[in-house]
Amino acid sequence: MIGSELVFYILSAFILVTGGLAVTTRKIFRSAIWLLFCLTGIAGLYFWLGMLFIAAVQIVVYVGGVVVLIIFSIFLTQQAGKDLPPPIRSRAILSALAVCIGFVLTCILLRQHSFGVATNPDLADHASIAAIGTQLLDTSEHGYALPFEVISLLLLAALIACIVLAIRSKPEEK
Repeated sequence: MIGSELVFYILSAFILVTGGLAVTTRKIFRSAIWLLFCLTGIAGLYFWLGMLFIAAVQIVVYVGGVVVLIIFSIFLTQQAGKDLPPPIRSRAILSALAVCIGFVLTCILLRQHSFGVATNPDLADHASIAAIGTQLLDTSEHGYALPFEVISLLLLAALIACIVLAIRSKPEEK
């Protein structure tokens, strides 16, 4: 096994383990922290692939934006130490079945299609930060102004959801 494969497998295992812990842990704050680690691992995978801009966007938008808003909403609602409700057995069984079906379908698709290493020398020119920045601000059909605005709407929706959660639940008086 060569070094690049080893790095890929280590990052993939880190992403899978922290993603699994984010979904299965019973403490809501710990779940948010595991999600933070999972998204940071995905950014690490982007860095390893040489997609620096996508990695930076992953960190800024998801790690720096969405996860921080989730953690703030947990603290604002004063639910940091509470356990999540136990899962309903039928939902847990259906979720496990959906994961197995998704895994089988992914394996089938990977066997049907061959994926090779991209050897396009012009890829570096299109993936430069300056080229991506120009495309982000381009309003033509080849630009990314619309996805850029969608990301800002995602952050706005996360902020509004945090405010709604903070207003809706008030601490119990004893």
